[in-house]
Amino acid sequence: MSGPGVATKPPAFDAKAFLANLPSLPGVYRMLDAAGNVLYVGKAIDLKKRVSSYFQKTDHSPRIQLMVRQIAAIDTTVVRSEAEALILENNLIKALTPKYNILFRDDKSYPYLMVSGHAFPQLAYFRGEPKKPHQYFGPYPNGYAVRESIQVLQKVFRLRTCEDSVFANRSRPCLLFQIKRCSAPCTGEISSEAYRTDVQSAVTFLQGKHNELIDLLTARMLAASEAMHFEQAAELRDQIQALARVQEKQFISSNTSQLDADVIAIASAGGVVCVNLVMIRGGRHLGDKSLFPLNAADSLAANLEAFLAQHYLGAPLPAAIIHNETVAPELQQLLIEQAQKRLQFIGNPIGERRVWLEMAEKNAQLAISQRLASAASQNARLAALAQLMEVEEVARLECFDISHTMGEATVASCVVYDRGGMQPSEYRRFNIETAAAGDDYGAMREALTRRYSKLAAGEGKLPDVLLIDGGKGQVGVALEVLAEVGVDVPIVGVAKGESRKPGLETLIVPHLQKTLQLPRDHAALHLIQTVRDEAHRFAITGHRARRAKARTSSTLEDIAGVGPTRRQRLLTRFGGLRGVVAASIDDLAQVDGISRALAEKIYQALH
Repeated sequence: MSGPGVATKPPAFDAKAFLANLPSLPGVYRMLDAAGNVLYVGKAIDLKKRVSSYFQKTDHSPRIQLMVRQIAAIDTTVVRSEAEALILENNLIKALTPKYNILFRDDKSYPYLMVSGHAFPQLAYFRGEPKKPHQYFGPYPNGYAVRESIQVLQKVFRLRTCEDSVFANRSRPCLLFQIKRCSAPCTGEISSEAYRTDVQSAVTFLQGKHNELIDLLTARMLAASEAMHFEQAAELRDQIQALARVQEKQFISSNTSQLDADVIAIASAGGVVCVNLVMIRGGRHLGDKSLFPLNAADSLAANLEAFLAQHYLGAPLPAAIIHNETVAPELQQLLIEQAQKRLQFIGNPIGERRVWLEMAEKNAQLAISQRLASAASQNARLAALAQLMEVEEVARLECFDISHTMGEATVASCVVYDRGGMQPSEYRRFNIETAAAGDDYGAMREALTRRYSKLAAGEGKLPDVLLIDGGKGQVGVALEVLAEVGVDVPIVGVAKGESRKPGLETLIVPHLQKTLQLPRDHAALHLIQTVRDEAHRFAITGHRARRAKARTSSTLEDIAGVGPTRRQRLLTRFGGLRGVVAASIDDLAQVDGISRALAEKIYQALH
């Protein structure tokens, strides 16, 4: 019986009727639950055969068995080929992040080192879509590797790294010139011809032609010496020696000049799967990165193929991919066609390439060991906190902090700890609007109300413990807000000690009517400090960004005659407020719509 106010159970999925109408064609299928959420996305050469296997086989893994029990509907898309199915599957996995697919959460674009196309090119860290006329080298496994390369190039070739707005407005060399990390083209300390020569040398180095570069520099050094230009010869000698040291440290072999390759090893232990990616560009070892998939499959080959598809489809490819598990021929062919150049898949390398692969395998195994050790440590900390709180289990924590400067640009942060670590994708910031300037209690009330009103309505997941960075007053506000919105979550206030030193915090636990000061080495205190410090960092970062934005706008808005259009032209022309401040009156007067008199007024207002 059904009617108003009577819940009806949705009809069970009729697999037999659905499968009867499926075509035996290539395509992509999406499995959905009763709420319409996508559980899984898969591809098939034969949709009928592949989808049928989920309901006819009985040897599925527990993960797949659980998924099949939740299926309420299946959507399918027929495509022209298996390659097209693979591309569509990968796009849908990235867009939908289904609950049961193998997912590599590495959605940030990889960084590059950029040599700009200016008259005096700049060395810069770059993420995003490469654009002409700049030159790009990489990708690098992480930002640290890019910055390390920039430091090497600064030491050896002394190329500029400053922004264009700073470069265009220098009147004397900066500190980098004094410590011999820049040749100061901004003030004419080096000729354009000599600077171009250094840029070309840096590009040659990045391309892996290190022996060719050393031979060229040696010839220039000898020529300078014969011409009795001994200072120049000494500088070239220092460059050669610096390059030799870099080569010893970063180049993997004297036989691999100009080699571009990715070495990919996958390993598993203790229920953890890890992919280690080693990047080699121009014969240089740029570093490695370990990635851990969510919803890993039992088959290492399946996990590796998921990584290759998610990492490389639609992205730049190296000349060679060296791997330790089989890769399906159709995926290899699709990537080769995408590369539009010679691309080798090397699954059984020999010689030094075997050594690289073994190195990557060891890196993967080490990363797994560290993750397992970290997980054990985190579990011990969570257990200690649960014991302290006198609750059965603690897995998820949220922490709030308030940041402002004399009441200006108040920002509240909320950070989340779950699944054994911090979860940056779940962090939230709240720009405080209703509380009076400097009213920390009002700011905390607004942030908690906004956050927990949504959680009380079912939008999100409630924490097991709520941490408040503050004393009894802040904790009292938190208790009032949770009572008002109808949420029951244990609260811990983290009050700083008198000297504000780590380890001297007082913990306020209202549901136990206790205040505690734990030993410095207490596992629960370490966890609380970690989450509290992250909330503090996240709040300060947001506050500084909001304050800088407000001050940038208000500084120019306060100048009579500088309206929105002129303000935008100034900021665009000089790359931000810092560039406007560094500009001379003559520079300001060159901006469209800025007269000489107005330029003088702007200059006076900013100095």
